[in-house]
Amino acid sequence: MKVATASEMRAIDRCAIEEYGIPGIVLMENAGVEVVKAAESMLAGLVNKKITIFAGKGNNGGDGFVAARHFSNKGAKVKVFLLGNQAEIQGDAAINCHIAGKMGIDIVEISGERDWDKVNIATAFTDCLIDALVGTGFKGELSLEMKRLIAAMNGANKPVLAIDLPSGVAADTGQVVTAAVQATRTVTLGLPKPGVLLYPGAAFTGELLVADIGLPQALLTGENLKQNVLTAGHICDVLPKRCSDAHKGMCGKVLVVAGSQGLTGAAALTSNAALKSGAGLVTLAVAEGIHDIMEIKLTEVMTAPLPEIAKGVLGQAALSPILTLAGKCDALALGPGLGSHAETRLLVREILQAVDKPLIIDADGLNAVAETGELLANALALPVLTPHPGEMARLIGLSVDEVNQDRIYVARQAAEQFGSVVVLKGARTIVAYPDGEVYINTSGNAGMATGGAGDVLTGVIGSFIAQGLSSHTAAIAGVYVHGLAGDIAAQAGLAGLTAGDVLNSVPAALLSLQKL
Repeated sequence: MKVATASEMRAIDRCAIEEYGIPGIVLMENAGVEVVKAAESMLAGLVNKKITIFAGKGNNGGDGFVAARHFSNKGAKVKVFLLGNQAEIQGDAAINCHIAGKMGIDIVEISGERDWDKVNIATAFTDCLIDALVGTGFKGELSLEMKRLIAAMNGANKPVLAIDLPSGVAADTGQVVTAAVQATRTVTLGLPKPGVLLYPGAAFTGELLVADIGLPQALLTGENLKQNVLTAGHICDVLPKRCSDAHKGMCGKVLVVAGSQGLTGAAALTSNAALKSGAGLVTLAVAEGIHDIMEIKLTEVMTAPLPEIAKGVLGQAALSPILTLAGKCDALALGPGLGSHAETRLLVREILQAVDKPLIIDADGLNAVAETGELLANALALPVLTPHPGEMARLIGLSVDEVNQDRIYVARQAAEQFGSVVVLKGARTIVAYPDGEVYINTSGNAGMATGGAGDVLTGVIGSFIAQGLSSHTAAIAGVYVHGLAGDIAAQAGLAGLTAGDVLNSVPAALLSLQKL
């Protein structure tokens, strides 16, 4: 499914109205009807239910006025609180406000303390609150009155249904500057907006419903829309297929260059994840000083000792054997737990320039190229980069806070700058392609905020590439499967979930997708 920014959604609406001839008031009518349907299912009926609507002066408020009329027709007792006065409302919203008033629906303009007393009474006795204050047009700071209304809604302890997105959530980034409506359910119109999918906005969205308001499908699926949401239905169609007469040599060969003294777990997790996600053969190349440790840790993974400059530390002498091993593999995962020695960083850069196999670069591999990003753009094969926000900050010279302020923009810019597929990890991982296409992942959970989870992801992506997927497809499939494995593991509880739990759940995640 496509995801639309605020400006893209406005362009879609404008095209529907001007080029297709669909009157804006028809779209507003459809939006209001969908809101009523969502509330009716949430409340198990509307007859004699008390519905309180908080409306702004724009089109979001207009949707609320349409909903008020249909709520009333279905037997609900409706009260609308308008932030402003009716004379300030324009266009289709003004028409629907007028109709609601003609129907006898109580519309209270909030202008003084006595009106705020009415707000407090209404929220105390209502069955449901409708947030129709602001939609995709919201930017920056909330007014004091808006903050006060949001506080009233959030403090009422009643079900809240938000129209399009919760008021206070930035449509394009999900950022919440001061406050936002804590919705029980959000009915987003036409297409989801990034703000209801990305945190912190996603945490205010509640259950998300995407409403069909009659926009032409051609406008909702156009190639000009570069944001997408990853779903199980999309991923199950692209996973590697294994034929009935397969043997290990046909299922992909992964080389992992990872690990150093004290960080052997990262190498083990990456290597095992490549196997668990279907690779036929996995070889872990490590410094000879920790090779014996890895042979004990790993049973199914093959290991190869590399010359070292100190115990567990790789230098340039390891380049030649790595290139020989890489020549026999289909994908190379580079970096987890590799260490930050100056010669190790130099080795990573030389590998990047010499290996013509697809690379998945993580952790210390990313740190090694942070100051030489041009090497990524000139790599012999398209790299997949898997930074967490801290690693991304080092790669592009921003702070972690700046990275998290607009994750889609940052991931997209990095993918273009480095000529790489960028997987920006975190709550709602972002996958960005060099051509600007972006995918927002919806699988995964807070229990995966644990050391080693990213190492598992690196192994999964590497395995999918080795099994024949393009780097682009392997990145989105790997991200979704990794998150789904975390969701399966979390059925035993979030607290205490480990990277090993995610690793062991990868086969179950793959099976569940194959059954769809």
